[in-house]
Amino acid sequence: MAQGPTLLTMLDLRPIGYVIGLLVAALGCAMLLPMAVDLYAGNRNWMAFLESAIITVFTGGLIAQSCANADHRGLTIQQTFILTTFVWLALPLFGALPFYFGATQASPTDAFFEAMSALTTTGATVFSGLGDLPVGINIWRGALQWLGGIGIIVVAMVFLPELRVGGMQIFRSESFDTFGKILPRATEISSKISVIYISITAAAIIAYLACGLSGMDAFMHAMTTVSTGGHSNYDASFSALPAAAEYVAVVFMIAAALPFVRYVQLISGDNLALLRDAQIRGFLIILAVGVAAVTMWLWSQGGFSEEALRKALFNVTSIMTGTGYSSADYMQWGSFPIAVIFFIGLVGGCAGSTSCSIKVFRFQLLFASIRAQINAIHSPHGIFTPRYEGRAIEEDVVNSVMAFFMVFVVTLGVVAVLLGLTGLDFTTSVSGAVATLANIGPGLGDEIGPAGNYAEINTAAKWIMIAAMVIGRLELMAVYAMLTLRFWRN
Repeated sequence: MAQGPTLLTMLDLRPIGYVIGLLVAALGCAMLLPMAVDLYAGNRNWMAFLESAIITVFTGGLIAQSCANADHRGLTIQQTFILTTFVWLALPLFGALPFYFGATQASPTDAFFEAMSALTTTGATVFSGLGDLPVGINIWRGALQWLGGIGIIVVAMVFLPELRVGGMQIFRSESFDTFGKILPRATEISSKISVIYISITAAAIIAYLACGLSGMDAFMHAMTTVSTGGHSNYDASFSALPAAAEYVAVVFMIAAALPFVRYVQLISGDNLALLRDAQIRGFLIILAVGVAAVTMWLWSQGGFSEEALRKALFNVTSIMTGTGYSSADYMQWGSFPIAVIFFIGLVGGCAGSTSCSIKVFRFQLLFASIRAQINAIHSPHGIFTPRYEGRAIEEDVVNSVMAFFMVFVVTLGVVAVLLGLTGLDFTTSVSGAVATLANIGPGLGDEIGPAGNYAEINTAAKWIMIAAMVIGRLELMAVYAMLTLRFWRN
């Protein structure tokens, strides 16, 4: 009796394996940079990077070679979902090897947590005594964030609009026509944004050097600023750096939180690309209001000072962009600034940037839909269509955004409850859920707040947070779609 096609015969995993294999091998080659730094500095830790690089390059090359006979002309939607998700699982797995083999001697959980936090640009760390670690380890932490940042842009510009995730399909026309030819277009887009990304990073290095930072500090913080990752090579983060560095960081955190497709258009001759974007205007307005509110509070408590303005500007920008740096323990500022910082972190930056969280455009689409509904209530016989940047918002976009908000809130609640069940207190559970699901980094409280880290969090909670980082970085739906039977049947 003839049998129908099985999942194995219908789903060709070779194109997925080929891409993942190449990316893993490239990650292994990247390990040679911190290896060379440690070798030059006389740190025996270079051997850990060499060992990790050999394992990573060999494994990635083997996977790519075994899948080299795949059809590379395009990916199906199903293959694209799988590739998008498993890239963010495979790369942290191999990126964790230097932490496991190296001077940190991290446990498998801590090594994977650190690598996942870096590549998703969450910025939560389980390491302390950062200034005493081998130089190569800190370089690798920064490099992982830098690589993760450019990967996030490609995912946001190529894959998520095509997968119709959380309203991202509204940007399909701006992120180029990619349907049926995702891999070729990803290569083309990556080459364009890579030039911009590297240029902004180079500018950040020069600016940090001008502030008096050492070459190592400038390089490290440029990588983690442009990626809005937030890893520092000091436990005290920006408190250990000159005050001028905070202003430099603000400029580049904002630059990295803007849509990179606008930079592509800008260098292509469209001088008004940044000014016309409603996302950018909304982002800057919300940021300005948040900074002003916190600054006024600090002035009311301690009097007018440049330091209060600088601390408010830096820390609010850091949280809203999801960078996660800190230059002060804002837990000591009072309940009002903490509330502002907590909620502004849920807004996030712009779609198509390295920033994180819900994203400004979703709030804009949500409010446009609410406004249309209110107008319809006032005028039942009228026809009111929500609009975004002068264009009517399609119904599937509205539904996708509404679904994203609902799933985000539910997921946030589930993660917070699960963290609470592991023994964490209420503040740590809720803020830890927000910090990891929204890829912000620092949470609230003494343990994971701006003055602490995630080192003492129990193992079960760390794995829950690791899962939250992946789900949040892929904007929830890309992961949840794979958990349905319909996805695999199709």
